[in-house]
Amino acid sequence: MPVTFTFGEMLSARSVIGSTLAELGETHENLWVLTPDIGATLVEFRDKYPDRFLDVGLAEQVCVGIAAGLAYDGNIPVVSGMLPFLSMRALEQVRTDVCYPNLPVKIIGTHGGLVGNGGSTHYAVEDLALMCALTNMTVTSIGDPLMVGEVIRQSMAMQGPIYIRLAVGKKDVVLYEPGEHDIRIGKGIVARRGTDATIFTHGTTVAQALQAAEALAEDGRSVRVVDMFTLKPIDADLIAQCAEETGGRFVVLEDHLAYGGLATRVADVVADRGIHLTAFERLGIPQVYAGFGDDEQLRDKHGYGLSATVAATRRVLAARP
Repeated sequence: MPVTFTFGEMLSARSVIGSTLAELGETHENLWVLTPDIGATLVEFRDKYPDRFLDVGLAEQVCVGIAAGLAYDGNIPVVSGMLPFLSMRALEQVRTDVCYPNLPVKIIGTHGGLVGNGGSTHYAVEDLALMCALTNMTVTSIGDPLMVGEVIRQSMAMQGPIYIRLAVGKKDVVLYEPGEHDIRIGKGIVARRGTDATIFTHGTTVAQALQAAEALAEDGRSVRVVDMFTLKPIDADLIAQCAEETGGRFVVLEDHLAYGGLATRVADVVADRGIHLTAFERLGIPQVYAGFGDDEQLRDKHGYGLSATVAATRRVLAARP
């Protein structure tokens, strides 16, 4: 059954994953779901299709390797787990077993960014840099929980692998009205229109960027927010359009290392296309192991919380061409 929701309220992205995979299992008899002992939200698929469900235990490398083997046999494997371990412990298997032969393996995971209060070993903060570096890998980072289902559905027709990044996935705000945006892998979403500056963001910080834009609107400033949920392939045309339409004033906000993630992807497009900017600021995790704390505390501590986002946007707004 489709997930019901109310715009602006909270919804579990994990429950959306579980229900979407169970739904797709009916129409895709070659869909397999695998997990390295993170299968609580996959129960519906497991119970419906026990012959196509596999929990390998705490063995991410094995999980990815088996998924690759299943894909070689004509199946569509989905690997669901925690991204700190899927992106690093299993990196060689993702690169060599999945990306090299360009297999249709879907890697879906939680704990992207400084979320969950698990400490530095349990935060995926380098993952987007690693995944964007891999040939053939499509890389996404989702903030709205309902988008997860749509991205999974679209990925069923993809020939190669995809990486789908979530935060904790237990309590996520529904950002968009149903049908409000055309969600397509490889295309950014203009989450808020504006003409004075653009905030590019993805994943869990989309909501924060929208809050910052709303705060600046009280001062009469019109700030665009772009949910660049696909980091690879990046929507270069939208970046160029935003430069032209918002005075070349960019802020990039992300729950990832400040270098190597979306800010680097945007900067590459700017350099490669020779786009003139008036001002550019990146907000993200500095070169530190962040330690413990809740999401907002850690963002504030490391300089990319709400107040820092508003301040950075004010600086780019004040810059002269």
